[in-house]
Amino acid sequence: MVDECHGVAGAGLTAELFYVRDGQINSYALNFVVPVPATISELHFTWQSLARRPLPYTLHVDVASEPEAMHPPTFNISSTGYVPTETQTWRIDLPCMGTVAAEVNITISLNISTGSSSTILNFRRRKICLKEAPRPAVRVDSVPHAPTSADIFYAGAGCAGGVLLIAAVAAVACKARARKLRRARSDEQDAHAFLPDSSCKSAASYTSYRRPTSLPAVAAEERARDLQQRIAELTIQRCRVRLRAVAMEGTFGRVYKGTYADEEGREQEVLVKTVAEHASQVQVSLLLQEGCMLYGLHHEKVLSVLGVSIEDQTAPFLLYPWNSGWRNLKQFLLACRGVGVGGAGGAPPPPPLTTQHVVRMALHALDGLAYLHSQHVLHKDIAARNCIVDENLRVMIADNALSRDLFPADYHCLGDNENRPIKWLALESLSRRQFSPAADVWALGVLLWELTTLAHQPYAEVDPFEVRCDGVLLGPMSPDDRPTLPQLQTFLRDFHTQLTRFV
Repeated sequence: MVDECHGVAGAGLTAELFYVRDGQINSYALNFVVPVPATISELHFTWQSLARRPLPYTLHVDVASEPEAMHPPTFNISSTGYVPTETQTWRIDLPCMGTVAAEVNITISLNISTGSSSTILNFRRRKICLKEAPRPAVRVDSVPHAPTSADIFYAGAGCAGGVLLIAAVAAVACKARARKLRRARSDEQDAHAFLPDSSCKSAASYTSYRRPTSLPAVAAEERARDLQQRIAELTIQRCRVRLRAVAMEGTFGRVYKGTYADEEGREQEVLVKTVAEHASQVQVSLLLQEGCMLYGLHHEKVLSVLGVSIEDQTAPFLLYPWNSGWRNLKQFLLACRGVGVGGAGGAPPPPPLTTQHVVRMALHALDGLAYLHSQHVLHKDIAARNCIVDENLRVMIADNALSRDLFPADYHCLGDNENRPIKWLALESLSRRQFSPAADVWALGVLLWELTTLAHQPYAEVDPFEVRCDGVLLGPMSPDDRPTLPQLQTFLRDFHTQLTRFV
């Protein structure tokens, strides 16, 4: 048995992950590159030989790059020895130097011999190191002399000034801490509901973290830790999931309609996002990262992930609440103008949309995005392909997991090895990769275009490599000059009221 604990000095256990349980190797966990936040400087591994005798081992660590970012990792056990028959915990220290900010790739290799064969376990980590503020060097050239009354006066004045400075800093710190505690209490009042664990046995399981989810995570190490925490709290058993039919399919992405059964056997409809067996590790990681983006958010105009199933040698499942009358908004709009997409096939088109319908659907998207921004969450990919519409034309904003694969015509690579929704991006996001609430408002404007044109491509005649803006138009398109969400909500509600009254 081999498992791992992430620990923060003075904070205790943070998370636990099994790699070998009852002699079964968790291959998926071994293949996953686990980010190690900057706040974590040591990893703890627990092992035990179940062969009723100690097994010989060899242990070493490889650091792929960035030697100036981190000191050489060290173990608190010898590099060769025997795996004990009793449970034992050992540690590896990952000390950052603090001179540069970098992500250091680390591979911990454990070779265990059973006599006739050997097993090699490679634990891959990506340690995040942050650059610390340099400490100013102070040079003191002292010349011995007898103290005078002036010296005593200045020393007393300096001490008094120091006391005042310390008092001021303490007051500011207390005020900041009080503000932080108020925010923490506010966050704790928002209860997060998770799917319950069941008695079904799973070869790979994550235990729950010991602290509540925080939204949103801004720093890189906070995002990495937050993703691990979300997966841990969302984990459900694969045996409770049943796939019924393929709803959408891409090169490597798969979307199924299915059911999920709770502990009491009650089933509910779900949508399942997953990847094919030939998907790369990067694609799997991106599915998990983007699929968990809206986890913990509860709003009638937002569709967030319901559960995650991760088991050995199989692709992860992301489950979403679903209803038989729900559809992808882009597919629905295309069907409204008679274009069959994916499973729509030869199905009859929906009834025509009126202007009132379109304005009301736009208001739904506005309300969902306003809620995301109230929770300090930037979507960064607002589009019809990332929205859901129900049988009553109620629109919900969803995440963008698998969208690049399922809607490849909407994403383009401009030579930077990254597929981006070029024609939905604001100018500052396109040129400088800057995202803000104003950038989401820009993308929302393109979504309104999709609603009014029934999902026609924006700037269909413009090649993605030729997207540019004239200098005369650039000024009014600046983030500060764009309408805010409250302004758009007020305008569209008034417009909808007028339509209802006179049309």
